[in-house]
Amino acid sequence: MNVQFRERPDTASSTDATTQAKTAIADCDIHPARASATELHPFLATRWHEHLETYGKHPYQGMMEGPPYPKAQPNASRRDAYPPEGGPQGSSLSFMQKQHLDPNNVVLGVLNPLATGQGIRNHELATAICSAINDWQIDKWTSKDGRLKGSIVVANEDGPTAAAEIRKRAGDKSFVQVLLLSRTVEPLGQRRYWPIYEAAEEAGLPVGVHAFGFGGNPITASGWPSFYIEEMVGHSQCQQAVLSSLVLEGVFERYKRLKMIMIEAGFGWAPSLSWRLDKNWRRLKSEVPHVKRLPSETIREHIWWTTQPMEDPERRDHLFDVIDWVGWDKLLFATDYPHWDFDEPSRVLPPGVSDANRDALYLGNAKALYGLV
Repeated sequence: MNVQFRERPDTASSTDATTQAKTAIADCDIHPARASATELHPFLATRWHEHLETYGKHPYQGMMEGPPYPKAQPNASRRDAYPPEGGPQGSSLSFMQKQHLDPNNVVLGVLNPLATGQGIRNHELATAICSAINDWQIDKWTSKDGRLKGSIVVANEDGPTAAAEIRKRAGDKSFVQVLLLSRTVEPLGQRRYWPIYEAAEEAGLPVGVHAFGFGGNPITASGWPSFYIEEMVGHSQCQQAVLSSLVLEGVFERYKRLKMIMIEAGFGWAPSLSWRLDKNWRRLKSEVPHVKRLPSETIREHIWWTTQPMEDPERRDHLFDVIDWVGWDKLLFATDYPHWDFDEPSRVLPPGVSDANRDALYLGNAKALYGLV
């Protein structure tokens, strides 16, 4: 995919000279929201309007539809992100432009919708909602601002229909990746998900795996934790399980051109997980003969990482050591806008980063990964 884009599209609102002078960035994790519960209706068949009103969504996590732990703010978002015209944080394009895209000189923003049809037990309903979300991304966001690109949301628990949705959207320049969540019914390396990877590889699209999701299981190996902070820390634990599954099930051996992005779960754990996988693979590789090489080699070739949340060790050289292992060319800048743990672009990197690495992290790596020039 080779898409042309401009650093300041005609649809962007005007900015002053100071803003124009800021480093251009790609924000690889922006969360758009719907302004109302019925905003998807134009993209859904009438039967689903009635179904949702009568029966609801019935997610795999049956205790409730929303997150199991209350956030400090509604929608896990910043207080100052409420649009002046009303609606949830992240639901207004004009306010997103004014508060985030323009002042931070975001020339590429990747949308990662979270409140979608993923994690719904009724797979037909899940498919309909995911497809509607994709239409909504085009209608409300990507067609209105050339800086924004969508993620193809798929009903991940139904591999064949998910693959069909990817093939339906393949070639549409509104989309730059496929979006999955890390908490699924089974680990993401399992064969039920392989049709998704086949279709993504065929389309030349990377697969983003965002932290969170509803798979019907507790977020720890032994049950539900007591505090929200455990939920937040648990994001990286879930991603480690996802990555181990993908590598050991042989996903990257089968789909050799597949690229994946670990989104919003940190990356400081990547070296230690890889070292442990390598050590055990050397001793137990007879169990997984389809895994032909060191897991660390596979991870370093096929995996990209977003910076949010960026690890913050007391000694910055420790952070640089981790990034050197991961690869400066594999990091994608992200803010998590409009969520409360938003990363301010000017404060993410500590002193001592070379101009070349800074430019790659803020924009160059994303352009290369997504095939944008």
